[in-house]
Amino acid sequence: MSLHPTLQPYADAWTHSIEAISELLQPLAEAEWNRRTPCPGWSVRDVVSHVIGLDCEMLGDPRPIHSLPRDLFHVTNEHQRYMEMQVDVRRHHTAPEMTSELEYVIIRRNRQLRNESRDPGTKVRGPHGSELTLEESMRRHAFAVWVHEQDLRTALGRPGSLDSPGALVARDVLLGELPRVVAEDAQAPRSSAIVFDVHGPVEFLRTIRVDIQGRGTLETAPALGPAATLTLDWETYVRLACGRVTPESVSDRLKTEGDPELTAAILRNFTVTQ
Repeated sequence: MSLHPTLQPYADAWTHSIEAISELLQPLAEAEWNRRTPCPGWSVRDVVSHVIGLDCEMLGDPRPIHSLPRDLFHVTNEHQRYMEMQVDVRRHHTAPEMTSELEYVIIRRNRQLRNESRDPGTKVRGPHGSELTLEESMRRHAFAVWVHEQDLRTALGRPGSLDSPGALVARDVLLGELPRVVAEDAQAPRSSAIVFDVHGPVEFLRTIRVDIQGRGTLETAPALGPAATLTLDWETYVRLACGRVTPESVSDRLKTEGDPELTAAILRNFTVTQ
């Protein structure tokens, strides 16, 4: 295996999630492909189309030339238009067409990963023509595919993989966003600490400390007398952070202590995916 050790966890996470998705799809009847998922406007078919599209971009395939319909209510910005292209172009594909394309993409991506010898810092193409490192690209990709595996599991009533390699990548990606959410977006008071206590298949206790300049940092040490504490289970944390549910709809799975205005502001700004 020529893959750099830094990249291996992301390759493992993608492999686990994509194989789980493939397994979920095998027994589906045609009608089940039309089930709604937690992604606004997207069916099971649409989420799978999106995952195929993401992997095609990782392979460097040219993007489809396609005109989007004007009546897609869930497409409200340029990022969503960009993502919708790979979805809409497959909207009328049959179940066999979808599964065979997914299988072919998995074969190609496995071959790509087997032959991947580039350094993690190598610059690669990202969405909208952006440039990012190979490590960041693979990290984001592993995160996205795991989140969409969870979308499909929710739609199909097949829970699982909440502690898989992809879940651990997701934990690190989402924790990396917390300082910004708390310090910048929610405007937590300076010289304060906010504690997140997450339990379940993936559990952690983390503190966001906001310094005198208003900058947030992530710490593993618990805080004495925090300004606020949020306690919730891992699945709820993921669904909130990825915009799949509103704080109101999961209030029974969420416990907050401390400044109510601060906790409300954090929850208002908790979604970090586009």
